[in-house]
Amino acid sequence: MKRETLFLKIAVFLIGTPILALCIFLVPNIAKYSAELYPDIAYMKYLILIVLYSAAIPFYFALYQALRLLNYIDKNIAFSELSVWSLRKIKYCAITISILYAAGMPLFYLVAEIDDAPGIILIGLAVIFASMVIAVFAAVLQRLLQEAINIKSENDLTV
Repeated sequence: MKRETLFLKIAVFLIGTPILALCIFLVPNIAKYSAELYPDIAYMKYLILIVLYSAAIPFYFALYQALRLLNYIDKNIAFSELSVWSLRKIKYCAITISILYAAGMPLFYLVAEIDDAPGIILIGLAVIFASMVIAVFAAVLQRLLQEAINIKSENDLTV
């Protein structure tokens, strides 16, 4: 493993570990707490679980794609269609996370309204904004990489 990408691979694992801990320990407590706040709509517990766990799936898939991209860099095939596909998948994962959290914003609003904590809404908006920034960044990188591949193939064809 090359030293240049080792730090980034460790960073990917360090990013994934706290989210896994949150999914295991905090998400069930959040769902239970929301069910206690709204006993008349107890199914809200399941809606919160669905939104938060379904957002974790594309998150971990994007982390996996980032690891694949780092492996492509290690193998000196960074300028390939495989890298473009990985960036495209990361972009779609970030968009999916934004859509899921945007769909779950009414749930955040209900909990924030009863608990009188507007910070919950700001956290939800921050996740939406951050994942959209990641999606735009991945789209820009994808386009630049595709252009670099096109220029490289043109140069390979000219004598």
